[in-house]
Amino acid sequence: MQAEGIDTRILAVTDDVASASRDEPAKRRGVAGDLLVFKIAGAAAEAGLDLDAVEAVALRANRATVSFGLAFDGCTLPGQSGPLFTVEKGHVALGLGIHGEPGIRTEQLVPAADLARMLLQPLLAERPAGHGGRVAVVLNGLGRTKYEELYVLWHHLSGMLAAEGLTPVEPEVGEFVTSLDMAGCSLSLLWLDAELEALWRAPADAPAFRKGAVPVAAPGAVRKLAPALAAPQIVAGSAASQAAGLCVAGLLSRVATALAEAEEELGRIDAQAGDGDHGQGMARGSAAAAAAAAGAVADGAGAGTVLALAGDAWADRAGGTSGALWGVALRAWGQALADAETPDATTVAQGARDALAAIVRLGGAQPGDKTLVDALVPFVEGLGNRVAGGQPLPHAWQGAAEDATAAADATAALVPRLGRARPLAERSLGHPDAGAISLALCARVVGAALTDPDRA
Repeated sequence: MQAEGIDTRILAVTDDVASASRDEPAKRRGVAGDLLVFKIAGAAAEAGLDLDAVEAVALRANRATVSFGLAFDGCTLPGQSGPLFTVEKGHVALGLGIHGEPGIRTEQLVPAADLARMLLQPLLAERPAGHGGRVAVVLNGLGRTKYEELYVLWHHLSGMLAAEGLTPVEPEVGEFVTSLDMAGCSLSLLWLDAELEALWRAPADAPAFRKGAVPVAAPGAVRKLAPALAAPQIVAGSAASQAAGLCVAGLLSRVATALAEAEEELGRIDAQAGDGDHGQGMARGSAAAAAAAAGAVADGAGAGTVLALAGDAWADRAGGTSGALWGVALRAWGQALADAETPDATTVAQGARDALAAIVRLGGAQPGDKTLVDALVPFVEGLGNRVAGGQPLPHAWQGAAEDATAAADATAALVPRLGRARPLAERSLGHPDAGAISLALCARVVGAALTDPDRA
């Protein structure tokens, strides 16, 4: 969007106190505090604040939001026969993730009053110095928790909050941020100031969240609707670039087929310390990218536009962090290829460098963090060095894919330093990173197609 002249901002919610210490707030992941932060941001936008002001108030809300969760059982991913993880009978898992990632530790199951204390105590430790005591509160069920049980917890929590001198402002109790079939709950607090309180209390009317009374237009009034986003206008590429675009679309189709076949295995790898949905996301994203590329080719797009639109579709359909990263990578790569002529090996290698830069800029990962960057860096360096040494693109790509594969396998010896897997770092040790493995797989598929199109 920025590249198209549309001012956009990215806000990473970081409310989970279980995922990093108070001294490293930027390394925390987002959990049910998403609801509070997004509600504040939406109310600010509805009030007419400009983008800078909306971003500023959303960042302040994020800094003031803390959450902690517990689970009695794991969630089930669609299409899977069993839960992502299990909790031993008579125990409770503490510090779970928003997508159903396992907790950071388990403890004996205790009565409701003690569970309420488990939820609240880690949040009280984060109370800002001198705070007046007014808090927005969300007690959130995870998808398979009876409302009666949530209300029992709320009964205990309300007394504990009062004993700590805290006043809940329009608290919410219900299921808002859930994982399929997951039994458990989370507690979120937002330390309010006057502006944040006004925005929290402002009316809202969304499909799954309503607060207060939203004004209704007068009878007969015509509501002005925002114009629908128009489909991207495709400017025809040169004949040579159109031919290259057809090749790009074919490669993406092969990648999509390979990722669909690897979906279950990638999910299994991801489930070691993540939410187990990496295979699903990669399969959905690549299928959407392949379809978008085919459509762009039919409309006469050149190679750069084909790859850029494929990236947009990947990000839109895959969801999650990996979807966004693949989206910006393919768009950056496409911009390097352009639509005027057939991309040569040097241009392709430059596109790979641009894609890596876009991923690092968006995600912040570096080699050693146990992410797809650990496989992408050796791929990009290997491709660039081989092309600079005079190797033809197919052989240079295949060699770089081998570099990426070795690096991806080597991530088994690393522990994650970023992302949702970070709180479960020890569980990840001995298992490769799913994002690195899938990237290496994609590189190998493209390499095989380039060196032997009939065999790939």
